[in-house]
Amino acid sequence: MKNYIIQKMIEYFQNDVKRINHALKVFNFAQIISYDLSLEEKTKEIIIYAAILHDIGIKEAEKKYDSSIGKYQEIEGPPIAREMLSDLKISEEIINRVCTIIGNHHSYTKMKGIDFQVVVEADFLVNIFEENMGKNAIKNIENRIFKTGTGKKLIMTMYLNEN
Repeated sequence: MKNYIIQKMIEYFQNDVKRINHALKVFNFAQIISYDLSLEEKTKEIIIYAAILHDIGIKEAEKKYDSSIGKYQEIEGPPIAREMLSDLKISEEIINRVCTIIGNHHSYTKMKGIDFQVVVEADFLVNIFEENMGKNAIKNIENRIFKTGTGKKLIMTMYLNEN
């Protein structure tokens, strides 16, 4: 199932390799973070789909609003994700939760649930590098956003370790 969704995401973004690679990196970090957590299979499935499709609204946002800011991605992403996931035999409950995460993944005050937490932490691990953030910004993100043990260890090891 996840390979099918990855392929659908790649087909959707086509030659936008930067966005394809971003999604794949977020997906991999989400798997790493969730691996150490005792999660139900349903929660793992939600994390996988939401991580792969979290930025799926960016193309439509750029078309409609000439902008890729988070607010527009949150508006445009859920309908596209719902269409992609509806082709599969995925429960409506899982689709709804994936769409909720996609529709709020830049609204950190709305972050509720371990599935949402894992996807946001994974996205930040990638964004920190891609946006070349400074140490102070990274420390602020670590303090405000990161809650999982593995996520905290990754951000510390990758970006805040003084060695």
